[in-house]
Amino acid sequence: MNVFKNFLLILAVLFSCVYMEARNQFAIDSLNCQIFLPESNVATGRAVIICPGGSYQTHAINHEGVDWAKFFNDYGVAVAVVRYDLPYGDRSRPIKNINNVIAVLRNNAADWKINPDDIGIMGSSAGGHLASTIATHPERDNILSFQILFYPVISMQAPLTHGPTHDNFLGINPGLPIEEMFSNHKQVTSSTPRAIIFFSSDDDGVPVDNGIEYYNALRRNGVEASIHIYPEGGHGWGFRSDFPYHKEMLDELKRFINNY
Repeated sequence: MNVFKNFLLILAVLFSCVYMEARNQFAIDSLNCQIFLPESNVATGRAVIICPGGSYQTHAINHEGVDWAKFFNDYGVAVAVVRYDLPYGDRSRPIKNINNVIAVLRNNAADWKINPDDIGIMGSSAGGHLASTIATHPERDNILSFQILFYPVISMQAPLTHGPTHDNFLGINPGLPIEEMFSNHKQVTSSTPRAIIFFSSDDDGVPVDNGIEYYNALRRNGVEASIHIYPEGGHGWGFRSDFPYHKEMLDELKRFINNY
């Protein structure tokens, strides 16, 4: 009898663990989204939507996506990693996908212990273009609280833009008005959310001037912003620990998410 009781106890513990995992980490397949919630005793109410890079033709889902989840959860921040819809000739697809994720986070804010007014966005490379697009082209009530940008493509115009990202998002030869509309340093207003920007000066994929132009536009409009340009590291390092300034970068990011 005692053996049977012990067996039931083990089953109960295992079930509890599975339930906790399901509650704190789950997928929303219709939105191509994975949710990672912090433990309730550390939850701050803050949430961040993460857009991995990949030139709008793939997703660097690990080191620019899910690998970040534990870092943010440890600081009480809920995470939504989105394998956003790729444009395939229709730039509205990824934009709509992210706006729908924002709406779902707000609609479930009470259950997921999220402050609906403290949702931000993070993106790397092409994902940084998408993140800054959402930040500078807010839809209805989808106003964000902050933005975190890693080596983002900001401009859709030569010589700053990244060719594959431009072509995959806008198409070839879209015309100057469309390029300017999605050159996000030209779309900043005083209502654009505060930002932290990271780059390496030796980035040979996306010119560092993308970050500098965006930072300058934010400051001109009175938006709180900082930019951190490391002397080396190249492009696409994300959460990889072999990035030479990994610790320094994480320290700057901790300060950003903890100091307001």
